[in-house]
Amino acid sequence: MSDSLPKGNETILIVDDHETIWDFLIDALSELGYSVLLAENGLDAVDIYEANPEQIDLVLLDMIMPKSGGHQTFLRLKALNPNVKVLLSSGFVSEEEVGDLLEQGACGFLPKPHRLPVVVKEIRRILDGEKSNG
Repeated sequence: MSDSLPKGNETILIVDDHETIWDFLIDALSELGYSVLLAENGLDAVDIYEANPEQIDLVLLDMIMPKSGGHQTFLRLKALNPNVKVLLSSGFVSEEEVGDLLEQGACGFLPKPHRLPVVVKEIRRILDGEKSNG
């Protein structure tokens, strides 16, 4: 499966409160060569990003979480680094519902459940600096 997927060596911060999702993503992305950090909520995500701003190349941000939801977390990350690359993700909100964040610089939106080829393609598109087709 992973033979045909594009590999990378960047660092990705996964922000999600569901263990099954982060286990899947960490295993899959690590196998493709990425370094993966994990935050289980938005507050942890901001702390981790603040502590490692130069190391984190992309944030995969779930929209619905305890402590600090996706909107609030995105705005706090943007305040720390206006150029932060954030890929939004949710099984509960639609792309229209995060339109304001996309307008404010979020790099894209992935509906859940995640399909690995789609996730990896979006990650590469963002890290390689290509614009969204959206």
